[in-house]
Amino acid sequence: MDKFDTTKEDEQLAVLRRQEEDSLIKTLAAQYGHPFINLRGVTIDPEALSLISEDKAREANAIIFERTRKKLSVAIRNPNNEHTKALLRDLQSQDYTVKLFMTSSTSLEHGWDRYKGQQRTTAVKRGVLDIDTDNIAKLKATLHTPEEVSQQLAEVRSLNNTRRISETLEIMFAGAMALGASDIHIEPETADIRLRYRLDGVLNDIIDLDKAIYKRLISRLKLLSGMILNIRTEAQDGRFTFNIGDMQIEVRSSIIPGAAGESMVMRLLDPSVASFSMDSLGINEKLYSVLTEQLKRPNGLIITTGPTGSGKTTALYAFLRQTHQSGVKIITIENPVEYKLDDIVQTQVGEDYTFASGLRAVLRQDPDIIMVGEIRDREVAETALHAAQTGHLVFSTLHTNSAVGAFPRLIDLGVDSRVMGASINMILGQRLVRILCEHCKASYEASVPETSLIDRVLKNHPCPPVVDKPYLIYKPVGCETCNHSGYKGRQAVFEAIIMDPQVEEAVIRDPREHIILEAARAQGIPSMAEDGISHVLQGTTSMEELERVVDISGTRHTVQEDTGVEDDFTSHIV
Repeated sequence: MDKFDTTKEDEQLAVLRRQEEDSLIKTLAAQYGHPFINLRGVTIDPEALSLISEDKAREANAIIFERTRKKLSVAIRNPNNEHTKALLRDLQSQDYTVKLFMTSSTSLEHGWDRYKGQQRTTAVKRGVLDIDTDNIAKLKATLHTPEEVSQQLAEVRSLNNTRRISETLEIMFAGAMALGASDIHIEPETADIRLRYRLDGVLNDIIDLDKAIYKRLISRLKLLSGMILNIRTEAQDGRFTFNIGDMQIEVRSSIIPGAAGESMVMRLLDPSVASFSMDSLGINEKLYSVLTEQLKRPNGLIITTGPTGSGKTTALYAFLRQTHQSGVKIITIENPVEYKLDDIVQTQVGEDYTFASGLRAVLRQDPDIIMVGEIRDREVAETALHAAQTGHLVFSTLHTNSAVGAFPRLIDLGVDSRVMGASINMILGQRLVRILCEHCKASYEASVPETSLIDRVLKNHPCPPVVDKPYLIYKPVGCETCNHSGYKGRQAVFEAIIMDPQVEEAVIRDPREHIILEAARAQGIPSMAEDGISHVLQGTTSMEELERVVDISGTRHTVQEDTGVEDDFTSHIV
């Protein structure tokens, strides 16, 4: 008798069963009031995983996949399961606050697979692979400049002992924390391994690490981050945390393959110092007033624009804090969740939980306010606009050069310009400029070209600062306080356009940027160039720094005076 190969059919049936179960659990999750999660798209925290054994997790049909101090995120299949209830009671008796998620059995199996690597990670608990946080704290107090970090690493490089890797990591993290670095970059090159810190938004070379320890260093960091060690040709994401006194530092790791080896970037997040409030954003008085009113509206879409690293997520978190109150349900879809906000349901995109599918699922969770990390395609854009039209206040981001550039960008994604007026409340643009060090900045009279440039920008400023000529502005000098960079900290510069009838008409009729800017002129909100010049004249930042991040030398951010047909069109905008 002939034998038929049914492997393909069996695989298709398995996929269908998984899809049916996922659909069922999603429906049940909505009924029980818990968010649905697919663990395949989530980085599982090894520290959280180790809180209970694999046997206990399987018995309870649950997995602890995230831990932040005494707060746990737990995925379960059935909240009525007696073993599940017993586990939750046990965790609560240990003073843990538990946030429940519902997931499918195949998703749980994926999570339980992580226990297979637990034997390797137990070495961390024995101190073999761990980093000494007490030593990091001591080192942090002694490191004040990039040169001192480099010197310490150079001394360790000459050693040949069993703690060489651990000491390198400890100095690396201690130096980053002492200098206030936001990211640590490990970049392999043909001859050496370059270590760099991002300080106030600018990458600084620290030292070239010894190539002999590179592989062991990366392996240690991958293990700490919960990544798969033997995968070297694919991108991976992970994370780990460590405590220094009362301060908990969370490290988000990202690794990609390269020609000379794997390149790793680690972002350092300290939730204790994160200040997500409107007052901390440094918004100018006019925009602050407008934005406060827009955040009081019950529905509509507010978009922040700018390149990566321009503070968009920080602004969105501040908006969430501003709008959060009792009786309001807020759900976020992020990539990744960078900071935990109390009493807000935060979800993270993954392989089977995209911005588009996540947004559709979130709409079934009866939210009042939704934050979508990024609008990146037509489906997300249209769903976000639909949500804004149906009684939800929606926050999101878009990668464009300016606030006005968001309109043609949305049209380019396939959004119908005629629906924007009923959906969009306002669009913001922002950049981050470095703040001049208060201890060493030096004042000087603006040069002739600088004076001409300031005059040109202030000419159209709706509420120009009161300053006398010659303009007195400041430049960086450098001292020990600012690590001789001349700058310490960063400040956002903003611009915004409200979707009023004039702007809506311009978007529908002729969505070129200068036409929309002309329609928005009456709103009286300063552009990024105008807001930035105000900060220069106030001594907050330098002209050089402003020109580094904002185009103020050309006419891109100023309203054009058009003739002929364009004048005729704008004169009829109502």
